[in-house]
Amino acid sequence: MPASSLLLDVYDHHPESPVSAAVLAERGRLALPLCLESPAAGAPCLLPGLEEVEVSLVTDKEIARVHGEYLDDPTPTDVITFHHGEILISADTAVRVAGELGQPADREALLYLIHGLLHLNGHDDQEEEARGLMHARQEAILAAIWPI
Repeated sequence: MPASSLLLDVYDHHPESPVSAAVLAERGRLALPLCLESPAAGAPCLLPGLEEVEVSLVTDKEIARVHGEYLDDPTPTDVITFHHGEILISADTAVRVAGELGQPADREALLYLIHGLLHLNGHDDQEEEARGLMHARQEAILAAIWPI
């Protein structure tokens, strides 16, 4: 499916909105075609077959709950991607990490969104070599969309 017909919707479920859903949606739509151009070799690529990707900005507490329920790890994480096209992003983690790196929280959240989109396009970060390739690709896409 061409990127132009794939919907990317961002919803802010964080009560204090530390990350802009509008900025994430706008920049995420720019990242989408670049992620589609980067399928993982030999892995199932779900992204081209999806009609919609739904992104939700949530709290650390909520992402920890989901992380525990689905991945048996009740600690907060930055991003969780589901094969049906749902991506959860911890806005709290984005703010915290962005502060450590001296960059905008919206940019850090965009990195998490790109990471999720690459997972949907077959990338995996379980093995060291694959993780290195995936992280290099996500950083290249982020730099193309939001250079620092």
